[in-house]
Amino acid sequence: MHSSHLYIIGLPNSQTEVDASKMAVVFYCIGSLDLLGLFHDKTNERDRASWREWIWQQQTSGRYGSGFRPSPFMTTAPNGALNEAYTDYDTPHLIMTYTALLSLAIFRDDFSRLDRKGLLAFIRACQRDDGRQAHFPLSPFPARVSVCVACGGGWGEWGGKEETPDSFSIVPGSNETDLRSLYCAFAISAMLDDWSAIDKERAIEYIASCRTYEGGYGQAPYCEAQGGTTYIAIASLHLVPSLSKSPLTLAERQLTIHWLISNSHPSGGFCGRTGKDADACYCFWCGAALHILGAGDLVDTHNLARFLASCQFKYGGISKAPGEHPALSMYSPASAMGDHVHAASWTFEPLDPLLNARAETARWARQYIPEPRT
Repeated sequence: MHSSHLYIIGLPNSQTEVDASKMAVVFYCIGSLDLLGLFHDKTNERDRASWREWIWQQQTSGRYGSGFRPSPFMTTAPNGALNEAYTDYDTPHLIMTYTALLSLAIFRDDFSRLDRKGLLAFIRACQRDDGRQAHFPLSPFPARVSVCVACGGGWGEWGGKEETPDSFSIVPGSNETDLRSLYCAFAISAMLDDWSAIDKERAIEYIASCRTYEGGYGQAPYCEAQGGTTYIAIASLHLVPSLSKSPLTLAERQLTIHWLISNSHPSGGFCGRTGKDADACYCFWCGAALHILGAGDLVDTHNLARFLASCQFKYGGISKAPGEHPALSMYSPASAMGDHVHAASWTFEPLDPLLNARAETARWARQYIPEPRT
């Protein structure tokens, strides 16, 4: 039932806004099938070859290095050829590059076409001097700093000063910087087994600046703590190799665990922020953070499975809450079950909580994405 919900041939016109994030949609759908252990059983060789080629067509190079664009929606090239340099309006995207690499690992690609040197240049271009990572490389012009100004996730101008190149962005020319892009830069570096493009010390300092008094982490400094960004912060800290000391003190670890457990809900799920309703996606974000911190045994897996079961849609898919329509994918809820739930009625492949991928897929990525040893 769930596999039919995930096998998307096309999207209705009501979903045209996701065309700018098509790479992520691809990852969420095939990633969910991968977690279910059904990717090869529920797809055919022709479609897999076509999807894999489409992903490689999104690899693009230019003055900021190489990476993967979200989709060809802003390019005039018919196939998004690698040898055609991108413009400032069609640059690679850090988050989409992360999803592209994991998607190719699901296809068990050998990554012989990956421009590794260009990818390192792209990551380097996205980091700011204070350690933050932006979705795109550095903007050539100054802009005002954007920070979270409302608990509802709104953004606004802060401080009134011009921003200098001092953070991590997601795409060239962008001033959007937050922990999401930093995590993707860390995950890509871990898959490449090459951290030369990142100033790790400054990045870790930036993560610390996003920590709140509760023990959680906000999307940027002075933001409210959320389950998703707390997972991102904890996973990022534990992806970094060869740290001279533990990324968290004992007191910090205990406070973060307490905050995460405090977000467990009587329904069995987890809420993303203090006082909110339970949400199936946060069952992964909060649960995986606890797993990474060595406190996964504190999760009530029986009630968690019961809550996630109540979020199932009768025609396939899992919604964020009982009674709602399912999202395009069920990746986060499936990840939660792969990370914590091992009941006979819920059979999922083991999960790598640091890369947020099926353990076997994560191993493939770590083996074949790095530069081949000679």
